[in-house]
Amino acid sequence: MHSTIRVALIGDFNDQQKAHIAIPRSLALASDDSVESVWVPTDAVGRGDSLSEFQGIWCVPGMPYRSAEGAMRAIRHARVTRTPFIGTSAGFQFALIEFARNALGLAEADHQKSNPKCGIPLISPLDRALAGVRSRVRLVDGTHIRKAYGAKESVEEYHCSFGLNPKYQRLLEGSQFWVAAVDDQHDIRAFELDGHPFFVATLFQPEMRCLTEGTPSPLVNAFVRACERQSQGITRVAS
Repeated sequence: MHSTIRVALIGDFNDQQKAHIAIPRSLALASDDSVESVWVPTDAVGRGDSLSEFQGIWCVPGMPYRSAEGAMRAIRHARVTRTPFIGTSAGFQFALIEFARNALGLAEADHQKSNPKCGIPLISPLDRALAGVRSRVRLVDGTHIRKAYGAKESVEEYHCSFGLNPKYQRLLEGSQFWVAAVDDQHDIRAFELDGHPFFVATLFQPEMRCLTEGTPSPLVNAFVRACERQSQGITRVAS
């Protein structure tokens, strides 16, 4: 018997990846075990049609994906069908690329690690690698993240060395793109899509809180609540 709420975990499961252990656990803690987490390998996404049975989509860390295109098809599905979405670490990076390519028409936008000679290196090496780093992020007023945390800032854990290339930030602005969190140097660490019920992507990994503190992140709680609204047929943008 399936749970009422089913969340697709878009990624290639690896039991050595702490995030891959933390994410299902976070969802279970945030929902009293009422969320069913289903792994969907990136090379099995196809056109994304099968994702219609899920009430939420999480694009998980773990680059390189077996199929970057599959990951982006899943992200696009969440974006255009208004399905609640969260992307963390690599999920943040590829959510940016998907939005740039398919919403803004920047076909050459890509990840510099996997495509060093791309025309628009939207995702490039960070000035300072953040592998295993805990650092403060400042949460922007009016965002899902700020509402979820109920605070102006948070200390979050990272496991990455690539992020948004600031050279191209202006190409994203002036559309649905909404900066949701920045670090102390004002570099973007999370973004949301305006007008979507719940589309949040973070370079940091809020799922790790369940391993260090035994409780789900407020952002995971908010994502689960959005999935619950989806399961009830409520697709309005949460205020």
